[in-house]
Amino acid sequence: MTVDNRIPALPAEEYARRQRRVESAVPELWDLLDEVKDPEIPVISLWELGVLQEIEQRDETVVVTITPTYSGCPAMSVMEEDVVAALHAAGHDQVRVETRLSPAWSTTWMTDAAQEKLRAWGIAPPGCGSADVAAVIRCPRCGSEDLRKLSEFGSTACKALYQCNSCAEPFDYFKPI
Repeated sequence: MTVDNRIPALPAEEYARRQRRVESAVPELWDLLDEVKDPEIPVISLWELGVLQEIEQRDETVVVTITPTYSGCPAMSVMEEDVVAALHAAGHDQVRVETRLSPAWSTTWMTDAAQEKLRAWGIAPPGCGSADVAAVIRCPRCGSEDLRKLSEFGSTACKALYQCNSCAEPFDYFKPI
């Protein structure tokens, strides 16, 4: 058995995102927004997904910056509404959500915890590394690599639909970008 001893490096953008959280003057707001989940995959938070970029207190206004996963992602408006609702419920009356398009979101921004939660939810995660490297897709139920693609699009445009030839279960695969 070969052991892979490589240490994966974070993309610069993801390192900067994590540093913004570590160095934030409002860590309690980050903790609060950890409870805001992706409306399409309610087991992962916006932070774990890599969408939540920055939280700042500017005078009386809480400013939250998010990056959409895909252009035209229909869940973004719900994510924004959920962020505002969570902050309002915690007593923050003035909230502004800003959208940052550059750098573009990447599946490499997903935390390892998010990828494990996807698998447990029945979605094959995009895997590690960049979108340029072919990921090994495994059935999230039985772990088999003996699969067939049923459709380039699954339950949402960011996922493809596969079926496992070992256990016969269909499942979504979160496409890497």
